[in-house]
Amino acid sequence: MNRNDVTELIITRKLEKGIKWETLAQAVGHSKEWTTAGCHGQMTFTKEEAESIGKLLDLPQEAVVQLQIVPYKGSLPSAVPTDPLIYRFYELIQVYGTSIKALIHEEFGDGIMSAIDFSMDIQRQADPKGDRVNIVLNGKFLPYKTY
Repeated sequence: MNRNDVTELIITRKLEKGIKWETLAQAVGHSKEWTTAGCHGQMTFTKEEAESIGKLLDLPQEAVVQLQIVPYKGSLPSAVPTDPLIYRFYELIQVYGTSIKALIHEEFGDGIMSAIDFSMDIQRQADPKGDRVNIVLNGKFLPYKTY
């Protein structure tokens, strides 16, 4: 069993049991966003966290162990994504990426937004014209050093 197998098993068991990501997040004590990323193979769970997920989803011990291994990050292929929802994020960066970069550099200087010292919040926002997806990305600014 490899990490991809574990991800597929988690998704299957979650659906079979009717468990929401929020329920798994509460069990491990982290946000639904971070926990979902972990269940998709992008974060490392502690032994206790992995065991909590394993218990809720009836995972085999081998899967619980896999959840504790530091993953190879970046689950998307290097080609342009074809999934419509993921493609829209790609499109968003294609259209607004240079503006985001320019505004961050103007405000903070030459550097990057960390995806390590980072949090994310995804909420549904009611709107009479159609509900909105509200996503907040919060990353520490890391300036490039001179040496």
